[in-house]
Amino acid sequence: MSAARQVVVEADGGSRGNPGPAGYGAVVIDPATGEPLAEAAEYIGVATNNVAEYRGLIAGLTAAKALFPDAGDALRVHVRMDSKLVVEQMSGRWKIKHPDMKPLAARAAAVLPPSSVTYEWIPRAQNKHADRLANEAMDAGRDGRQWEASASTAALDAPARGTVSTPPPAQGPPGDQAAGAARARAALAAARGEAAPAADTLFPVPEPGVPDTTVPAAPVSAPAPGQPAAGSPQQPSGAPQVGWGSAPDLGAPATLVLLRHGETALTPEKRFSGSGGTDPELSATGRGQAERAAEHFAALGTVQEIVSSPLRRCRETAAAVAGRLGLDVRIDEGLRETDFGAWEGLTFGETRERYGEDLTAWLASPDTAPTGGGESFAEVAERVAAARDRIVARYAGRTVLLVTHVTPIKTLVRLALGAPPESLFRMELSAASISTIAYYADGNASVRLLNDTSHLR
Repeated sequence: MSAARQVVVEADGGSRGNPGPAGYGAVVIDPATGEPLAEAAEYIGVATNNVAEYRGLIAGLTAAKALFPDAGDALRVHVRMDSKLVVEQMSGRWKIKHPDMKPLAARAAAVLPPSSVTYEWIPRAQNKHADRLANEAMDAGRDGRQWEASASTAALDAPARGTVSTPPPAQGPPGDQAAGAARARAALAAARGEAAPAADTLFPVPEPGVPDTTVPAAPVSAPAPGQPAAGSPQQPSGAPQVGWGSAPDLGAPATLVLLRHGETALTPEKRFSGSGGTDPELSATGRGQAERAAEHFAALGTVQEIVSSPLRRCRETAAAVAGRLGLDVRIDEGLRETDFGAWEGLTFGETRERYGEDLTAWLASPDTAPTGGGESFAEVAERVAAARDRIVARYAGRTVLLVTHVTPIKTLVRLALGAPPESLFRMELSAASISTIAYYADGNASVRLLNDTSHLR
């Protein structure tokens, strides 16, 4: 019988756009010394985060097997990933529903006997080596080449690892509460220089009379339609999923990248400029901002569709980006700015001086419209939400650039957060700034970015 060989695999994958240019990284580590034994990384073209993460897992397991080709069933691998979805699915606790994930999970399960592999979720901060490899692969793909091990600096940037000794007690996050997984997490944290755990705590041997609580890999096969995977928690029919710990495999979200238009002559003067006024064009400054935004999105390569407000300043901003990306621009009336009625073209101070009581009432209630028949924020929210629903349904799983205005963007953020209407007055939104919201198939939303202007500097 061969002596047991024990290694740790850390794997990660990423996509700049989800889906977008994607890559994975994996490193095989000696748990006794903390030293990396092998690295793998690859640019895989346009894919989702989940696909890239599974590809990283497959590469890591394959690299571990290649290091010890004669070990057979004696090879034991402990996988550490910051992908909750991959860890829970490969451990058998979550059902694999997405058709793109099933063959990848089956490939991962076929590399080594399921009883030889255990899985553990770790925070992203503890997965820096694999994350750096994945980013190196994506950078290489951006430059038209493949990742090369000889050029990698991921190992140099990884935290220093030491020998392993007895870890302190540890508690895991939801879905990772088995004692063996907690010991594994503590052992690897210690191996990075924080403490010194015993080598056998990462791959524990149960004492007589003490059950082994390490979480083994589950054999992966497609469950019968409508049936949960083995070990999956039962969910009442129609009950909403709550929190990241119980999120199902919902596939790639519709990602809306929200670009406020560039400056007009009215922007620096902070005048009301809605859809009921003069429809100004971009200023020279605004055209420069639009060009820098176009350069930014061209470098990222993640935007797949462009939708714009019908107002001129947005159409001009969208045209600058579309010209760089080679995309068409679709117009959606629901993305236009608020109609500010008689306040169009006035500063806030001028409005207070002329229409003080109306302004006070408007600030106090989302149902109050500006003087002269403008739109209330409640009315704007209704049409913006309708536009959102149209766009999310049309572009499910894709990354869409919406070129629009202050109020629609703030409204989308407010609705995604479930924040009250008064939150509209608590957000700063600069000209040509970028915000991002992801919308999932279960109706949940995630605000990922707000008022980013780094591309303008």
